[in-house]
Formats: sequence, C-alpha cells, structure tokens
Amino acid sequence: MVNRELIRLKVVQLSYAYYQNGNGNLDIALKELGFSLSKAYDLYLYMLSLMVAVHRVAERRVETAANRYRRLGEGEPPSTKFIDNQFMAQLQANQQLLEFSEDQKKTWADEEDFVRRLYNQIVESDVYKEWMADPTEPTYAADRDFWRRLYRAVFVDNEDLEQILEDKSLYWNDDRFIVDTFVLKTIKRFDPKTGARQKLLPEFKDEEDREFATRLFRASLLGSENYRMMISQMLHNWDLNRLALMDLIIMQTALAEICTFPAIPVSVSINEYVEIAKMYSTPQSSRYVNGMLDAIARRLIDEGKIRKQMAESTESENDSPDKTSEGDEQD
Repeated sequence: MVNRELIRLKVVQLSYAYYQNGNGNLDIALKELGFSLSKAYDLYLYMLSLMVAVHRVAERRVETAANRYRRLGEGEPPSTKFIDNQFMAQLQANQQLLEFSEDQKKTWADEEDFVRRLYNQIVESDVYKEWMADPTEPTYAADRDFWRRLYRAVFVDNEDLEQILEDKSLYWNDDRFIVDTFVLKTIKRFDPKTGARQKLLPEFKDEEDREFATRLFRASLLGSENYRMMISQMLHNWDLNRLALMDLIIMQTALAEICTFPAIPVSVSINEYVEIAKMYSTPQSSRYVNGMLDAIARRLIDEGKIRKQMAESTESENDSPDKTSEGDEQD
C-alpha cells in the first residue's frame, strides 16, 4: 500500500523536520520515517474499518425500525437493501481487517457520534438515494461498485472526517489523498470467491520499495552538502540561504533520487518532486523547482556523472502503473 509517491512525500516532510530541529540524530530520523510509513498503512486499514462501522450503525437503525413496524404495524417495513450489501458482508468478515481491529486500542466505537453523523450524510447523498430507488436486484459486482461510488462521494474530502483523523494522528491528514486511492483500489479488487480470506494490500509492494525509503532518506541527508553545491552552482548571483527551506529540501531529495537510483528515469523523479512542491511550497515553487532540477540533471548527464536520458517515459518506473490504476478510480 505504501507506494513510492507516499515514500517521497514522507522523506521530504521528515527531512524538513530534521533540519528544523537542528540536524538531529540520523538513526532516530530513520526510525521516525519507518513509524510514519507504518501509520499510513494503519490509516488504510482504519478507513476500511470505518466503512464497516458505518454499516453496523445502519444495521441497528434497520433493526430498530423493523421492531417498531412489528410492534405498531404501521407504514412499510424498512428496506434491508443497504445492510444486505454483499460486498460489505465480505468486508465485515475479512480476516486481516478483523485482526487489525482487535489489535487497536482505539476503534471507531470510540467515535460513535461521528459514525452516526457519517451514516446520516450517506443517507442524504445522491449515490445512496439513487441506489435505494433502483428496483433492479443487485449483484455482487453492483454492490461493490456502489460502495466505491459512495466512498468517493461521502468519505473523500469529508471535513468532519479530516478533523477526527487529525485528532487521532498528526500524520494522517497528509496521507489521506494517497490512502483514499488505495481504499478505492482495494474495493475494486474484492472477489466474492475469496470470502473472508480476501487479501488486502500489503504494507509495501515488495522489499525493494521498503529499501527505497531508507536509501532515499539516507542519501538525501548524508549527501546534502553535495546536492546543495549542485543547486548553488545554478543560482547565478543568488545566495543559497535565500531559497525557501522547503524548496531546498525538495530539490535536495530529488537530486538524491536522481543520483542514487539509476533505474528511475530523470523525468519521473522531476515530475514527482514538482508535484510535492505544488502541495507544500509557494505558488511559484513548482515551476522554479522544475526548471532547476531539469538544468542540474542535464548538466550531470553532460558531465557523465549520471547515465540517464531526460526524455524517458514516466511510465518506466515500477510504481508508475499504480498511478494509472489509481486514476481509474475517477471513472
């Protein structure tokens, strides 16, 4: 689940904290990186368990309404279409998610009021109303697609949810935009044939990605003097100290990646850090970072210090296909 996009973001964030705190201990910083990435994976599981928590609220609401109908015999019996969702039944029984929930000191049961409000938002959503009004007998695939659409409509960009997550962990709101794509991808991958044994996404795709995080962080911090010299040489009558610290760290980390990982095309590295600059620095930073990194990379190639091509496709990096598949969550 932790992909290279998230790793790069975490390395930049923790590098910034490292320098803000007065160049602390590298070993401690590396442990903080590992902890931060593990918290991102916890958020992924936590968001899946939130869907289950909402469903349980719905079950109690329907049960209460059914009891009232049996007692009074007035009106129509409550619809069970939402709580009979076949995908949700499988998610509720998922072994990995159950094990995660059992190990957590804090669960969504601690946020019962919020979960009820979230369910009310679901009931008021157009996705829910259209689903409930559709007379067609739902299939498993339709049930699964309904939850994908519902998650995008109600869970993503939910301000109340953002506040709850911020109160639970300082890490989580920065991780949301990536974690949400993986929740949607997980829903899409569920197969009724696997039942409760359906595999959720692993914390890391492979050991190479886990090592990428450590190697990139170490390379950025230990090689900082060299990378900052490269940047300084391109400034032309501009003092390095006048650069915004975040811009400097973004470029430093990008150069560490360009110089340390020969298999990653230069264009991939530059594009990734330009996106980070758009999110975390000044409005002008992304264009400035793009121009600086492009110029430095061309010089390194011309001088034979790195063996890469500037025009390689961004599809080449091993985590690039994930972005294509994540993008299809917008269909």
